[in-house]
This record gives sequence, structure tokens and C-alpha cells, in this order.
Amino acid sequence: MQTVNVVVDVPLARSFDYLSSDPIAIGTRVLVPFGRRTVVGIVLGAGGEAAAETSLRSIERVLDDTPALPAEWMRLTEFASRYYQRPLGEVMLSALPPRLKRMPTLRASALRSPGQSPTPEWRFIDEHPLTAPQASALDAIAQGVGRSGTFLLHGITGSGKTEVYLHAVAATLRRGSQALVLVPEIHLTPQLEAHFRTRFPGAHIEVMHSNRSAVERALAWRAAQIGSAQIILGTRLAVFAPFADLGLIVIDEEHDPSFKQQDGVRYSARDLAIWRGHAAHVPVVLGSATPSLESHANASSGRYQRLTLPGRARPGSRLPSLALIDTGRETVQEGLTATLESAIEATLARGEQTLVFLNRRGYAPVLACNACGWIPSCPRCSTHVAVHLGERRLRCHHCGFEARIPPRCPDCGNADLQPFGRGTERLEESLAARFPQARLARVDSDTMRLKGTWEATQGAIHAGEVDIILGTQMLAKGHDFPRLTLVGILNADSALFAADYRAPERLFAQLQQVAGRAGRDALPGQVLIQTRFPDHPLYRALLAGNYNRFAEAELLERERAGFPPCVAEAVLRAEARSPEAAIAFLSEARERAPADADVVMYDPVPMSLERLNGWYRAHLLVQATQRASLQRYLTLWRTAIEAERTPRHVRWHIDVDPIEF
Repeated sequence: MQTVNVVVDVPLARSFDYLSSDPIAIGTRVLVPFGRRTVVGIVLGAGGEAAAETSLRSIERVLDDTPALPAEWMRLTEFASRYYQRPLGEVMLSALPPRLKRMPTLRASALRSPGQSPTPEWRFIDEHPLTAPQASALDAIAQGVGRSGTFLLHGITGSGKTEVYLHAVAATLRRGSQALVLVPEIHLTPQLEAHFRTRFPGAHIEVMHSNRSAVERALAWRAAQIGSAQIILGTRLAVFAPFADLGLIVIDEEHDPSFKQQDGVRYSARDLAIWRGHAAHVPVVLGSATPSLESHANASSGRYQRLTLPGRARPGSRLPSLALIDTGRETVQEGLTATLESAIEATLARGEQTLVFLNRRGYAPVLACNACGWIPSCPRCSTHVAVHLGERRLRCHHCGFEARIPPRCPDCGNADLQPFGRGTERLEESLAARFPQARLARVDSDTMRLKGTWEATQGAIHAGEVDIILGTQMLAKGHDFPRLTLVGILNADSALFAADYRAPERLFAQLQQVAGRAGRDALPGQVLIQTRFPDHPLYRALLAGNYNRFAEAELLERERAGFPPCVAEAVLRAEARSPEAAIAFLSEARERAPADADVVMYDPVPMSLERLNGWYRAHLLVQATQRASLQRYLTLWRTAIEAERTPRHVRWHIDVDPIEF
């Protein structure tokens, strides 16, 4: 008998030894007894001959329904464990599809041979001649084959970034390698999948995201691992897909915060993809019309190679005209100014489509009593509940709590309860009243909940069966509607003065992405933004179409304030049933922190959304000018915290490179 080192999905920063009568390859999944349970584990290595008398338990079964996980995947998860300060077993097992980390597993008889090569019948349909900037970008990416290199593909909306991706993927497949293409959100995958299947007939394409069934996710994982899948499209979880021969990584909309996981293992799929490409010596392409400030800074310093697409790729297509409507001078009625209303009427008269963008779902954000000022709040979160009038419900958009709309004020008995503010449901009502002849489609997470609804709505928009599209950030990026010529943007000012230092960056990106939906074909486009602050520098940079000017100004502000990317940072976050318990835990953890002149530690404070789903949240920020110094510090500090008993009803974690405060 010999000992085998195994990790399992437990919150302990260690592995466990088991007995085995036969050698087992590193990366093999096994069933092992753990306490009173039997769980799936992953073999890290062999420990040598076991002593004659040992209390070690034996491995119950070797799972051979998939090959052993490749060494490249093992290195990726080991790095993620170190960098994001999470136990290795937790990282490895959480990266697996659900079907592969529990029983029953896939039938071994369903496996194709690991040595089977991809189908050779695929072809690439080259529909559009590349523009000179596209060809130049593609040449630069081709020169990065076989060596690590990160390319920032900075192209305005409609500049043909996707076309560059397609050609780069085609070149990768011709070499016999596989390609990984990541998008930030699930609703972007159907259109991207249809695009790739049209352009790569015969290719084996798999899609990975959390809305796929457990069997579909497991089969896609296995197809990538044995090399039969040539293209993997997916959201952030696909960054952990195992590959037989990875040759290219593409991250579309790389600036999007959805690439950062906000629970469990809090990893950034974009940053892991960059590390993975560097380790595997394959090119990584980051695409965006509004790159993150981190990527912009890395390109400016020479760490990334910037590839620019300055104009729209489609012949005859031009950037839309952009204008601000000063709502301090022009009256807003039911959400719209007269200028925007007239523009919608003119667009309808031409038989073209309008997008009205309001990034707030529901009927209204607040219900209030006019007599005593009562406003209903979520009993589990430190926020008000939103009004969903069509369902006669009050709903928390953070934890999902729901309650019926009361017939009268519970404090004073007044029956005159009024909604204040405006969401997409209320705006839909007013648009229907103003434009009764128009065909409306509301696109938000309330109307698109059922499977297939978004695909059907997209089809109706493309078929010209929708005149006015009303929606939230679901419509901000990745969509190409040829007859959409007018974009009206409402309530953008709410993000101008937010406490989050990333709010201006996100607002600029969102506005430029939404504006880019207009005039993507030969028809000229127009964008109208309603604002009370038309002279704000952010709007001025947006009007000038000058992302670089905006980014440089923001980076200067970040440097003066000591914010990323000028520093590296992490937070120790605590959640407890009382705010005092959360702060007390962080204060004690602060006392156990190692002394390090290179690291700055701040006092514990409540989070901006202090209570979420019944838990009070607080955090403690640490910063360092060097990322390596911060990592060494976090490792020592985490060990010190783990050495002490965590108080009952307190949960804690370290979030590296946080985006939530």
C-alpha cells in the first residue's frame, strides 16, 4: 500500500493522505471517505510507501469517467488558490462542473477516446474583407503565437472587434489548437454562439455557463479536455475549462465587472485568463471600446500591446451624433423631455427603431406615504424595496425578498401610497400611452427570466417587429440591430456622484456602449442623453469621443487618491448577525496582522450596503505599492487569523482586488 495526497472541497488550507493499492495519476478524481461522508477529491501526488501500521483510510474508488486533469489546469488552480487566498481543494472542486464533483458521475462508456483528434471537416466562412486596422491587429496577434503576450484590442463600438476574434480563432484552429472565448454575461452567449456557428460550419463548438444543465456542462468540459471541442465560448467559469491544446484566449468586453466572482472563490476571470495565457505561452486578446483603467495603464506602460481600431468597420456606417438634453432647462414629463419625445416620433415615422435606456427595473424604486413619510424597507437588507406594480409586489433587488403592496400605510392608515421615481415597468406604461401605435419590447431581468425569452425578443427586433426597445444594461453591449438609429438615455446622473471610486469609469463605459447601439448599419444614428449636469467633465469627454482623455484624467485622480491601479489592494471582510460582532472580529484580526512597512492597513468600517440578506457586513482595507508585498502579507495574515477560533455566527473571507465596497 502507498499513500496518496488528496484535496477535497473543505475550508481548510491543507490536503489529506489516503491509502491506495495502485499508483494513481496526479489530477485524477477519486472518491474518499471524509468524516461521515464520501466526497470527491483530486489527487495531488503520491507520498510513498505506507507504514505497516497506519490509521489512514483508503480511497474508495478511482473515477475514470474523465481523464486525469492536465498539469496546466493543476498549475492554474494552484495559482488561483495562492493569489486569491483560498484553500486549494475549494478552488479545484468549485472549478469542476457540478456533475463531476458529486455522484453519480458520467458513464465511462460515454467517453470518446482521449487520443481522438477534432473533426477535420470544419471550415471558416470569410464574409467580410478586413479593414487595414483589423488586418494589422490580426498580424500582431499572429506574431504572439508560441509566446506569452497580452493584446489590448481597443476599438470603438462597431469597429469590428468580433471580426478580429473570428479570424484569430480560425488561425488557431488551422494550427490544430483550441480557442477559449469569454464574455461577461450569459445573455451575450446566444448571439455570439450563433455568430460562431455560422462562420465555423462543421467545427465542434461548446458553450459553458451556469444556465446550462449539469450534463451539458460536464460534456462540454470533457470535450474541451480530450481535445474534441475546438472552440469554447463561455462566461467567467469557462476560464477553468481544461484543454488538450489551448492556443488562444479572447476576453470580450474585458472591462466588465461581471468577470469578477463575488462569492465563494472571488476570482477575476479576466486576470486568471491573462495569467493562464502567460503560463501556457499563448496570446491573450482583451477587447473593449472602453478598456478598464487597469488594462489602459498596462498598455500605456508597455506590459500589454495596444491594438487600435479607430473607425467603424461596416462600409457607410458612422458613429452616431451625440447630444445632451439639459433637464434643468427642459421639463421632464413621465421620464421624457419634449426633445427626446420628438426624436422618437421622427424615428417611428421613418420606420426605424429606438432604444430607450433606463438602468433601473421595476415600476418605481420607492413607495411612500404622503401623510407620514413611511417608506417600506427590506427586512433583510439596508435598502428600500422597489415597486413592481404589474405583480402588485414590493421586491428587494438585492436578496429577492417580496411582499404584497399594502392597501394603506401601516404607520398612519393613509390609503394614498404613491410610487416615487421611475423604473422600466413605469416607463413602459408611459411610452405605451404616448406612442400607442408603436410596438414595444421591455428587456430587463424581470421580463427575460424564462428560458428562450431573450432569444425570441432578439429575433423580433431583428425582424423589424419592434419599434421601441426599452431596457436596462442587458442591452448595453454586444448587440447589433441594423435598424436601430436612436438611443435615448435616462437617469444617467445617478452614478456621477457615487461614493464608489469606480463609478465614473463604469458610467463612461456604459454610456459609450449604449450609444454604440445606434447607427451600426448605413442608417445614421443619434444619441440623446438627458442630464442636469451637461457641463460635467465625464459628459464632455463622452461628447468628444475621447476615451483616452477621460482615462488619463481618471488615472491621475486615482494616483492622487491612492487607488488601484496605482496600488494593489485587498479587503478582509466579515459578516455577522450584528454590526458590532463584524467590527469586533475585524478589530481583533487587525491586532494579529504582521508588521510590514510596505503595507498600509485601514480601520474596519461598515460596507456601503451594510446589511445583506440578514447579515451585517464590514471590511478592513489593506494596500501596498507592490503586488508581491501584498501577497506575502496576506498569506501570513490569513494563517494568523485561521490559527484563532472564529466566533460563532461570524463569517469572513479575504477579497483580493475587490470591486465591491
